[in-house]
Amino acid sequence: MATGWRLLVLGGTVFLGRHLVAAALGRGHDVTIFNRGRSNPDLFPDVERLGGDRDGGLESLWRRTWDAVVDTSGFVPRVVRQSAELLRGSVGLYALISTRSVYPLQGYDKSDERPVIELDDPTTEDVNQNYGGLKALCEEVVVSVYGHRALNVRSGLIVGPFDPTGRFTYWTLRMARDGEVLAPGAPDRHVQFIDARDQADWILDMAEAGRGGTFNVSGPRPPATLGEVLSACGKATPTWVGDEFLLEQGVRPYFELPLWVPPSAGTLVMPVDRAAVAGLRYRDIAVTIRDTREWARSSAPVSATDAGGRVRQPATLTPEREAQLLALWHEHGG
Repeated sequence: MATGWRLLVLGGTVFLGRHLVAAALGRGHDVTIFNRGRSNPDLFPDVERLGGDRDGGLESLWRRTWDAVVDTSGFVPRVVRQSAELLRGSVGLYALISTRSVYPLQGYDKSDERPVIELDDPTTEDVNQNYGGLKALCEEVVVSVYGHRALNVRSGLIVGPFDPTGRFTYWTLRMARDGEVLAPGAPDRHVQFIDARDQADWILDMAEAGRGGTFNVSGPRPPATLGEVLSACGKATPTWVGDEFLLEQGVRPYFELPLWVPPSAGTLVMPVDRAAVAGLRYRDIAVTIRDTREWARSSAPVSATDAGGRVRQPATLTPEREAQLLALWHEHGG
């Protein structure tokens, strides 16, 4: 792709968005960022920045053209339709960052063509309660406007430096410390995640080629086990604590103990063969772990806002809570 290829990023300064912008700049592309200017406003000082609001404040995008747009911040179909329709004649391809949460959690076949969640009330805009269903509707909006020029990226857990959720970061730090570590469930359970930098590179490859479609995008391929991931994160000693015990103690799967989804709740693992055939490549897990840990140790804690504008802080287990659970587990003969 020649220098001068033009990319618009809706968002662009938080996690995946900032990796996407950095990767595009590294390829010599002309990048424009559109956002409200609230998150990391001093990031990328030499990049063109357009101010505005996704909901009714898109004037700065008028009468401009780009080769592609990547929408990293679309959660509500009504709002996504505003940008999709305004940019219809201004961009070649519209890439929406979607989520594997479009699939029912209890559904064990999460192939790209499988049915997605259908909301009883498609007019709701309560993202915190209907995240997956609303994302599925956002996908429909983009396809209805762009057809084969729509790229829907159904992301798994995105990990790496600058992750505001603290999820994968939790294990990179916890397993590097000495002592006993509470490990949830079973070591042979498959887990998935993808380095934000790998996802950013794949999105750019697809956008440069003008290739649309709907793809599950996660890794590694094949999925790693939780035991393998924890071992790669450090040499601390894991104590594997049963699913039912953790649930009885009120531990929230996936959030308080990242990567943990008990079988009774469903699965988050999805096939990624189509994305791999389309060129998705993965760096070594050890590199992701190293870079995430180095960033976390050298940086102040970060936070993100949810779709409602509220600050979302990582809610992983505290050392005190972990010690309490381990003591209870041993008392019960675990």
